Amino acid sequence: MRIGIVGSGALGLYYGGMLQRSGQGVNFLLRRDLHAIQQNGLHVHSVNGDFYLPQVAGFANANEIGPVDLVIVGLKTFANDHLINLVRPLVGEQTAILTLQNGLGNEELLAAEFGGENILGGVAFLCSNRGESGHVHHLGEGKIRLGEFSGGLSERSKILQAMFETAGVPCEAVADLRRARWEKLVWNIPFNGLCALLRQDTDQVLALPEGRELAHRIMQEVVTGGNAQQLQQPIDGREFIERMIYLTDQMGGYKPSMMIDRLENRPLELEAIYAIPLQQAAAAGINMPRTQMLYTLLKAGESPI
Repeated sequence: MRIGIVGSGALGLYYGGMLQRSGQGVNFLLRRDLHAIQQNGLHVHSVNGDFYLPQVAGFANANEIGPVDLVIVGLKTFANDHLINLVRPLVGEQTAILTLQNGLGNEELLAAEFGGENILGGVAFLCSNRGESGHVHHLGEGKIRLGEFSGGLSERSKILQAMFETAGVPCEAVADLRRARWEKLVWNIPFNGLCALLRQDTDQVLALPEGRELAHRIMQEVVTGGNAQQLQQPIDGREFIERMIYLTDQMGGYKPSMMIDRLENRPLELEAIYAIPLQQAAAAGINMPRTQMLYTLLKAGESPI
């Protein structure tokens, strides 16, 4: 399969590297890492074993890549104003587009331009960070859950599941992408927000009983908001929240992406992770006051871009 990676950060570099190692034809659209990867390849440092790809197809412009079979989008959602123009040169008659971006609204943006029948979405439970240019660090987890924007368990989603699993990436094809998106928000909304605001990692937030209790209450809000969205099956809040808290405890001192963005004075993914979920919950009659508080405080702390 010929694949184009749009958004070659910690997520795009890791999954793209895994796919290339398994034999897929991966093309990376690069910015910060362009020169280093063109000259020296890609170094993947992983809890599951390090590996090195000496030859990597890295490009500065999507027109240099041309149409591919599959576009994988890992772009930060604060850059979605550029997403369509970045993806368009990669799209041919049979191209599928899989967005692994955070939050809500990404599939809708792509579907409006390229047609909903060509769009898939996925949620990545991945702990990874970029290091020096040309290096990506996989710290844990890595599972992807993906599905069709239009719903249903398609043959295409099963093929992509098999592709990722062959590459060593745990993957599950799901029939209800909306449910998977809201389940990811159950983690993203509290931990991205609290860690960014406090400038503390997940271990530090959960170390205090008050921090653990606040994270739990925010997660319950998100479960309630999600279950108001006509999911095929409701999220089992109690069981799911306890599992997410347990997995977070196992991560150690993990710095979520929004915390890193705040520390490095980059924009935050507030629209996709907070604003749109709050709007959808409100439209279903659900109030999420603690989530609204996080959004308000994070937005107030944003520097002009």
